Formats: sequence, C-alpha cells, structure tokens
Amino acid sequence: MDTEGTVAPTTAADARERYEAFGSTAQVVVKEVAKAMEMDRAEYRDRVTGDVVETARDALFASTLEVRVGTREEFDQWVDDHDEYEVRETGSEHVDNVVWHVVPAADTVVAATYQDEREAAVGTLRRQAFGRV
Repeated sequence: MDTEGTVAPTTAADARERYEAFGSTAQVVVKEVAKAMEMDRAEYRDRVTGDVVETARDALFASTLEVRVGTREEFDQWVDDHDEYEVRETGSEHVDNVVWHVVPAADTVVAATYQDEREAAVGTLRRQAFGRV
C-alpha cells in the first residue's frame, strides 16, 4: 500500500481553510492559462468569471487530496481496523485494487476500485471525495 497527495484535513474547519488557501493559486493559474490562450483584457473580463476561478480552485484542491492505493485485501484490512468509518465504495468488488480517501470530519472513507488504471482511479476518487463529502 502507498499514499499519493498531501492534503488530509482532519476537521471540516481544516478542510475549509486548506480549500480557501487555494484561492490565490487558482487566480494565478487561470490568468496564466488565459495568457497562453492569448486572451486580451476585454475577453478576459468577459470570459473569466468567479465561477471559472472557483472551478480551478476545486480542481487544485481535489488534485492534492491524500489517497491510499492498495490491494483489495489491504483495503479490507484497513476497513476492519477502522470500523468507525462509513464506507462509500464505487466500482466492482471483484477487482484487485482499491484507492481510498479518509474523511475524518464525516466519519467516512470514500473508495474506488480498479484493475489496471491506477491514475484514472485516483483522479476519479479525488473528484468523488471532493464532490460528495
């Protein structure tokens, strides 16, 4: 089993604080992407809304969430050792691998199964964890 990502908030307040910290980074990313797209100032003002920057912030935050990657057996053992968590699992129980993100503030662990596409599973899980919990 191994871990990817660095953001693992333990409380709702910690999650909000970490999320808010991505605000200025999201603004810089959006501005640089707009420059790369050769947007002039007028087009930038018309097209780059608060929703655009918020979407960038959401993606930045979600992409840094800590996820554990392991076998089905390792995940099942983790769940057995942490029975205080509600498990929200997507995918098939008949595949070999699982990625999961622990959300202590919600007493929940969000998991996704995969056979071969680790990177896709990690990305999917992060979006699910951010969007659902």
